[in-house]
Amino acid sequence: MTSRSPLTVVPATDRVTVVCLTGTLDADGCARLAPELTRHLDSAARRGHRLVLDMTAVPTVDETARRALRDQTAHLAGSPVLVVATPEVRKELEQDDLPGLRPHGTLVEALTSLPPAPAGPVRPPRSGNPPAAEADHLRREIFGLRAKARTSGLIGIAQGMLIARYGLPGPDAAFALLREGSQQCNVPLRVLASAVVTAPPPQTDTRWFVGRGTHPPPPDTAFLRSYTGDVTDRRQIISAALDTAIAVSEADAGEAHLTDAAQDHALFLEGHRGLGADYWDEVALVTGAPVVCAVAQERREPVAVPDVAADDALAAHPAGRALLAAGSRAVYSVPLITPEGHCTGTLTLHRNEPGIWPGATRRAELARLAADVAAWRSWYRRTVVLDALEHLHQNRPGQGAGNS
Repeated sequence: MTSRSPLTVVPATDRVTVVCLTGTLDADGCARLAPELTRHLDSAARRGHRLVLDMTAVPTVDETARRALRDQTAHLAGSPVLVVATPEVRKELEQDDLPGLRPHGTLVEALTSLPPAPAGPVRPPRSGNPPAAEADHLRREIFGLRAKARTSGLIGIAQGMLIARYGLPGPDAAFALLREGSQQCNVPLRVLASAVVTAPPPQTDTRWFVGRGTHPPPPDTAFLRSYTGDVTDRRQIISAALDTAIAVSEADAGEAHLTDAAQDHALFLEGHRGLGADYWDEVALVTGAPVVCAVAQERREPVAVPDVAADDALAAHPAGRALLAAGSRAVYSVPLITPEGHCTGTLTLHRNEPGIWPGATRRAELARLAADVAAWRSWYRRTVVLDALEHLHQNRPGQGAGNS
């Protein structure tokens, strides 16, 4: 376990609380897990919630960890904690009698196992909505929480750094500073928090970066020349790039991921079109193969999967199963490679029919688009994000822009 809290809690809906557990459950981690888990179980019970324990980022659970989990949940045999874990961890959990835990392979499986009528005080059902519609609404509400929970951990780290650096009174003041910088500079809060975590410390009391001169203009690329919006607006750019990629490839759906240096360059889902919430939840934060975008990132070259069902590793993975359930059969992912050779994200396209796709001409167009987007991302990080850090540094409590 890290030195931070072993659990990250996300109060998801009026029926479910999702708690994410990360790291290795060693002796110290188990000692901290017990009171944390008890607290979240008590909180969920008071609110009439079912608890979902997301352990997909836990590589293994030994006998000590299983005993800790059993001791904290044994009284819940009638309404067990829903656990989402990898096949390896599920197998380890099944070695012992754990009546208070019910393992599942995916968040989708865990949610669909809930009874249509939840126990405990909840809001009345929406008028005219049958139980199936209520369950579907619940699933849509909490998809993506895994990534959101890990994002909240990143923001917490940034808050801690700002508290220590600027002598702020506490997390609320640090969050307010992050939020103000995010809003003023139009940089997503998660992106600004990641920059705080990964950037070198400010160079002087009044300047984060000394010697920054005139900002370079955006890269002169075909994509940006055809784009009529604000080049500093991250969401608009990604949306336009995704729409262009889908049009160029004649795809039925698509997704855009960008890397996050503060999360070991994991791929964070930034935009998507088509398919469904169950798939987007599986790829909200991608850390490795066999998810197609992660393979493209690792190889630094386009990756084509003509038939998801025929790719044994992908078809057996939760993301692959979600793809097949959504009707996606062919996938093509192209990495965003900067001129320096760094992969800064991916554009991934989907088709409902299996087969070799797209053709050579379309692939060349997608490669040029990906290079253009990578060039924009590099410029954005060197200008817009650094401006946001500078704004944060110069407008922290007690400093004020006038001292810059």
